[in-house]
Amino acid sequence: MSKEKVILVNEQDEQIGVAEKLEAHKNGALHRAVSVFVFNKKGELLLQKRASTKYHGAGLWTNTCCTHPRDGETSEACAVRRLKEEMGIEADVQEQFSFIYKAEVENGLIENEYDHVFFAVYEGKIQLNSSEVEDCTFTSLDKVFTDAANHPNRYSVWFRIIIDKFRDHLTGMEHRLNSVGV
Repeated sequence: MSKEKVILVNEQDEQIGVAEKLEAHKNGALHRAVSVFVFNKKGELLLQKRASTKYHGAGLWTNTCCTHPRDGETSEACAVRRLKEEMGIEADVQEQFSFIYKAEVENGLIENEYDHVFFAVYEGKIQLNSSEVEDCTFTSLDKVFTDAANHPNRYSVWFRIIIDKFRDHLTGMEHRLNSVGV
C-alpha cells in the first residue's frame, strides 16, 4: 500500500510538487487542503468528532469533513469524494473562499495549508466511516461559536481559525437558508 501524498503549493496555490502527507506535516510544507461545511435546511452546521485513532486532532470536533486533494484531483472533486468517504453523504458542494493558515498541532506536527472551503446543504441519512469519524451532530452556529470560544480545546485548530476569520461567510449561509423559509 502506497503512502498518501499531498500537493505542495506556493502562496498562489500553484502546484510545485508532491510530498508524503506525514512528512509535509512534520516539515510544515505548504500544501493544498479542502474543508467542507454541510448545513441542513434550518441552517445548522453538521459537525464531526474525529476518530480517536487520527494522528492529529483525534477526538476533536471539527467541520463536516476535511482532507487533501490527490495529485491531479480538483479541490471540488476531492470535497465530493471525501464527504462520501467520511460521512456517507452525496451532496453538491460550492467553494466559498480559500485561505492560507499555519498552526502547530499535537505530536510535533505543523498544519500549513492552502485551504479551499466548500459549503453544501444536505437533508438525509448520514453513514459515518468509523475509522475517520467518531460522532456527528447538527448544531446552530451560535452554539458552535459560543462553545468554541469557551472550550477551544474541544475543537480542531483549523476549525477554530475558520470560524474566527470567516464568521460572516458562515452566518451568511445560515441566514440564506433561513430566509427561504425552510
